[in-house]
Amino acid sequence: MVVQALLAGLFTWCCTILGSAVVFFFKVVSRKLLDIMMVFAAGVMPFVVVEELIPNSQTNGNTDVATLGLMAGFVIMMILDVALG
Repeated sequence: MVVQALLAGLFTWCCTILGSAVVFFFKVVSRKLLDIMMVFAAGVMPFVVVEELIPNSQTNGNTDVATLGLMAGFVIMMILDVALG
């Protein structure tokens, strides 16, 4: 089990390094391509939350707590966005 966790950590580390290299390369080559890649990443994140996290949080009978947690997290993130952005 520990070896599996170590391998998963190494895999994510390698993906981060490769992703950083790709972004650095495309920043030099084309700013427009980098913007397209960032828009894609920004669109994927809400999709994953809506498709995976929200339905899984509603399955164990704690729908009210999960919904309130989602709303509180959204409000906190919006406050931080306005205050720090």
